Amino acid sequence: MDRILVVDDDVLILAALSRILQTEGYEVVSHSDPALAARETGFHVVLTDFMMPYLNGIELLGVLREKNPRAVRLMLTAAADFRTASEAVNRGEVFRLLGKPWSLSDLTSSVRQAFEHFRLVEANERLTAEVAQKNAELVAINQDLERRVVERTTGLLDGLISALDYRDTETQWHSRRVSLYSRRLAEEVGLTGAALDVVEQGALLHDIGKIGVRDSILLKPGPLTPDEWVEMRKHPEFGYRMMAKMPYLHEAATIVLQHQERWDGKGYPQGLAGEDIGIGARIFSIADTVDAITSDRPYRKGRPMSVAREEIRRCAGTQFDPTLAEAFLNVPETEWQRIRHQVESMEADELERWHRHPLGPPAPLARASGG
Repeated sequence: MDRILVVDDDVLILAALSRILQTEGYEVVSHSDPALAARETGFHVVLTDFMMPYLNGIELLGVLREKNPRAVRLMLTAAADFRTASEAVNRGEVFRLLGKPWSLSDLTSSVRQAFEHFRLVEANERLTAEVAQKNAELVAINQDLERRVVERTTGLLDGLISALDYRDTETQWHSRRVSLYSRRLAEEVGLTGAALDVVEQGALLHDIGKIGVRDSILLKPGPLTPDEWVEMRKHPEFGYRMMAKMPYLHEAATIVLQHQERWDGKGYPQGLAGEDIGIGARIFSIADTVDAITSDRPYRKGRPMSVAREEIRRCAGTQFDPTLAEAFLNVPETEWQRIRHQVESMEADELERWHRHPLGPPAPLARASGG
């Protein structure tokens, strides 16, 4: 039977996690004391909180790894702890990072994938010993493992995006909308296959570097000072450094680095101009502006798509690539509205899943649903 170790010093959260995972059919061993959890052996997956007294999640996983090297490691962490927790991911100690509060579907999916990964790695080790007789089977399973590495990377970054959304509720679902707008515009100008995926990934993750910006700046209600702007404008570089080491996101990382550049060279961080800016970043710039204009903000309601279209037309050749601006204007307005409605439907489905969750919806989602 699949056996999972669950560790959280909050006994209510621990009980909720245990109940959910037992319902999914797993054998659950739970501990609220990380020191006691550190003695456990014989499990396949460990799910631990990050912030705990005496022994934090990274330290606990380090101890458990020595006794249970094959166990797949998952970590729960609040958004404010992501900068520290990401170090564990970069060292390869964590299979998947989940934000608090978690999505029920993400939690169960991540645990299921962790057990699948455990079984795949176990099978891979067994087949390696039989490589002379089963070479074809070994190749197949290695290909499957590679695919799962891509899924792991994508899932990890999606978790980081969710964490960023919880830090700054004003951006809730913005990343999802702008990624689909960008993909549609990329299709309009002839990009296909993997190139479309790169544009969508880069747009989805464009603001991931804001995880490295202090809350006092990111969430400041009033205007930023010149010194605060200096730090805020580092977020493209923060994001690029986070992603550049991940092979499957290396190309998308360039979009993250360049997403604040302008066609006329007045953007940042490098002051690139014209076609020195990658096409993905040039596409994103248009999609981002469209979403900013048509979405609600605390200080104003979203404006019609016609206003966004006029702004793209007005700024073609200065802020935006004029060829891409023309391509955007050639797409019927109903197409952009269809994409927005698609994301709104995704948001509604997510909120509905949370209403069925035993712990109820997290506060940021509840606020977002109220407009």
